[in-house]
Amino acid sequence: MDEEAITIRLTRDQAFVLSDWLYQVMFQSDDLERIVHDRAVWSPIYAISGTLDKTLSEIFMPDYGPRLEAAKGRLRADLYGGAGESTAPGQGGNGRSRSHSASLRSPRP
Repeated sequence: MDEEAITIRLTRDQAFVLSDWLYQVMFQSDDLERIVHDRAVWSPIYAISGTLDKTLSEIFMPDYGPRLEAAKGRLRADLYGGAGESTAPGQGGNGRSRSHSASLRSPRP
């Protein structure tokens, strides 16, 4: 079996936003089981999440929410050329805005 490590490069904003999404899906809801039916996929998901958590100091900062929204805004601008609020597929499948969900996440120790 080939166990050569793979490197994935993300900008800090991408890593921060992905970390928040993974946290929401994995720890704030039961969405992971609905989204990922094959538990073998959970192994790389947990590896990515753990790596992001070890790398990002932003997740421990008291201004987590505003930093997250700023990062999302920059990513949307890069992706959509500065166009508004759309987050494309699945913006708020649960009826809540992501900014509301993000504000509920407290920094992890």
